[in-house]
Amino acid sequence: MAFDTLKIIAHGITWFIPYIVRAGLQSLYALYHFYTYKPTDSPKHIVVIGGSFAGLQLVKRLTQTIPSGYKIIWIEKNSHLNYVFAFPRFSVVAGLEKRAFIPYTALEAGAPKGSLRRVQGTVSWINKEEQKVILDGGEEIPFEYLAIATGSTQPLPVQVESTERTEACDELRAVQTHIKTSQKIAILGGGAVGVELASDIKDFHPDKDVSLVHSREALLNRFGPRLQQYALSALRDELGVRVLLGERPVRPTAYGKGSLARDATLVYRDGKEEIFDLVIGCTGQRPNSHILAMSSPHSICKKTSRILVSPTLQMLTSDTSAIWNPDIDLHPDLPPPTLNSSDRIFALGDVAAHPGPLMARAGFMQAETVVQNIISCINGKPTKRIYKPNWFIEGAIKLTLGKKHNVVYTRAGSEGGSEAMIVSRKGKEDLDIGTAWRQYGVSGEFGGVKGGKPDY
Repeated sequence: MAFDTLKIIAHGITWFIPYIVRAGLQSLYALYHFYTYKPTDSPKHIVVIGGSFAGLQLVKRLTQTIPSGYKIIWIEKNSHLNYVFAFPRFSVVAGLEKRAFIPYTALEAGAPKGSLRRVQGTVSWINKEEQKVILDGGEEIPFEYLAIATGSTQPLPVQVESTERTEACDELRAVQTHIKTSQKIAILGGGAVGVELASDIKDFHPDKDVSLVHSREALLNRFGPRLQQYALSALRDELGVRVLLGERPVRPTAYGKGSLARDATLVYRDGKEEIFDLVIGCTGQRPNSHILAMSSPHSICKKTSRILVSPTLQMLTSDTSAIWNPDIDLHPDLPPPTLNSSDRIFALGDVAAHPGPLMARAGFMQAETVVQNIISCINGKPTKRIYKPNWFIEGAIKLTLGKKHNVVYTRAGSEGGSEAMIVSRKGKEDLDIGTAWRQYGVSGEFGGVKGGKPDY
């Protein structure tokens, strides 16, 4: 473990020092920009769809860089940032759920006057030809440039359906109640969420009978063997979770809210049936690319349903999956193929068919690529900033394995590569959610600021 710590520190320093320098310069320019940006009567719109981690970072950086004459229209369906990393824990432990929803107030307050308008709503479709975004309510918003950061959708408890904090908290409380009142529980899906949920249920409720059922022969198939084996041992040997690998049971036909089924029967591949008080599905991620289905269906990858992009993260307008698989054969060091692209539309984060990890930190890095390329377009210059994934940094995960047990893991590449892992037994029950609040500039109870009125 000591060697792993040194490895992570060494990689971190080589990335972090240049990042700190860039961030410092960006902060100085942002201060200058705050006082020099001037709102105009008829600004051109840069529309950003999505307010999760990638979209939020993109909006923040655009407010620090766009020239006068441009305005950001930020469309997001939720009233607060859904801090989904905390959802598995807060679906088990009562009384913490409100902390998983962070206000957007700090970002709005920090933007230059007249540079940002936040619209809480849902996009129905995009009219690419007329350069308009159409909302469910019928409002049409024209754009000069468009960035799609809509992410992906999964059912409760991975994500909530409600767009308002009060109702969203009620959804998490309902999961807590289902878990509390169930004795025999099955979790379907051995990805990060399934592993965290199963370990939390068993650690906070050790009397319950918890089974984790996964279709693959190893847990956490997006990560390497060290983490897979460690997590399996922690679940089986330490916590007593029953783990079934290589099983894809017939799922219950009737789910309740989200992906929860009460008094449900699972049918395994050998025909055996098993009844559970509660079955929770943690599978079924679906990229939110449907808003392009009408105007640019060939921009959606047939295999993954993600939006096809060039290394500059500009949307491609033809399905190139047959000659250029965006999930396998995309090499950012090479120029993009000679294909049709939409210079004014970008996509980033989990909804985009980029070669990096499907992780929030990757979306954070991609936001800078989009910002620089939009500014280049505004200045009449070619888009030259390309996204080069740094797997060791962007693919890192902090996986919880119960109340206090967690592991930080990363590796050098998407397939194989050097692995590093650090184990801790000092985790906090609330997952140190106050740090996230402070990261997004929100003071108050959950951000750890004493005195005054909490900003939530």
